[in-house]
Amino acid sequence: MRNDFDHIIDRTATQSIKWKAYGEGVLPMWVADMDFAAPEPVKEALKARVAHGVFGYEGPSPALVEAILARLQQLYGWTVAPEALVFLPGVVTGFNLAAQAFLEPGDGLLIQTPVYPPILDAAGTANAVTQAMELTRAADGYYSVDFELFARTVNARTRMFLLCNPHNPVGRVFRKDELEQMAELCLRHNLLICSDEIHCDLIFSGYRHIPIAALAPEIAACTITLMAPSKTFNIAGLHCAFAIIPDPDLRRRYKAARRGIVDTVNVLGYTAALAAYQEGQPWLEALLRYLEANRDFVVAFVRQRMPRMAVTSPEGTYLAWLDCRAAGLPGNAHEFFLKKARVALNDGATFGSGGEGFVRLNFGCPRALLKEGLERMHAALDGICL
Repeated sequence: MRNDFDHIIDRTATQSIKWKAYGEGVLPMWVADMDFAAPEPVKEALKARVAHGVFGYEGPSPALVEAILARLQQLYGWTVAPEALVFLPGVVTGFNLAAQAFLEPGDGLLIQTPVYPPILDAAGTANAVTQAMELTRAADGYYSVDFELFARTVNARTRMFLLCNPHNPVGRVFRKDELEQMAELCLRHNLLICSDEIHCDLIFSGYRHIPIAALAPEIAACTITLMAPSKTFNIAGLHCAFAIIPDPDLRRRYKAARRGIVDTVNVLGYTAALAAYQEGQPWLEALLRYLEANRDFVVAFVRQRMPRMAVTSPEGTYLAWLDCRAAGLPGNAHEFFLKKARVALNDGATFGSGGEGFVRLNFGCPRALLKEGLERMHAALDGICL
């Protein structure tokens, strides 16, 4: 079946957070929520499940478990036992649950900034301490890990490293050698690793996602890996994710931390996940080609039409990290583009240290909308008197 990613779907009549937050006339290019319809097999599976008419409590089907395990093996050569899967209503829930389960008040949680804002808040949910290190940004905009700084940031109270890979917002897909060095430091300091890998399927040509836990059994034994079909297949509102926890003791403690607060996945979430993993790959391959073309369009547009701004081509995700620091904007970049261009972007300052002066742009939308948003931004920049 042909996938028409150019088709613009009107979401203004829904209660979409993305489209409602900034009001009429604003193009929303902020929250990581694509404007594409989910794969046809997912929609058909949901129709069939709704037609069944009974929506009682359910757990994951053996077919869903099998589909996930087969995917981990096929993509990463990672053999995972069925009991290692813990289903959750979301990845944000997943890393907050890890903080609750394994951090005591005053313990340290190591993170790498600028980073997805809920990661900045995770330590606070457990009355723990955020220990942030900045990723190193080169002159060409490429981000890397300063491993000496990583080691210096760890102290006697550090208990956990919360990794974001692929990294949101800077778009890095960390290489094997980078992951190995991070893992080695965690093993040396006896740190638990919680790895947010929600964008693991959204990888562009020339790059490869590697789950940090798949590197070696001793790393898997101290790692909680979080994945989901939500970003991949644009079904985030159905709230289905899973943790991969090979170590039985870690898994027991993680499950115990749910304490009647963290709920299970809903029946339609399970249904959509199964259809996506079993039948959604052709759609995903077409999506990646479209997103890659959108990525290239953004990079070329910024470099050619908005040269006072800078962007580095992301290796994964559908998020562009735009450097506005030399653009001569009067005040905050997010507020400038919202008021002058009527384009809603994420304010880089909300991503922590290293994010000031940046905005994050979501290019997971039909190209016509993407072009309109960039043209609006270009016109707003042209209106500045330097």
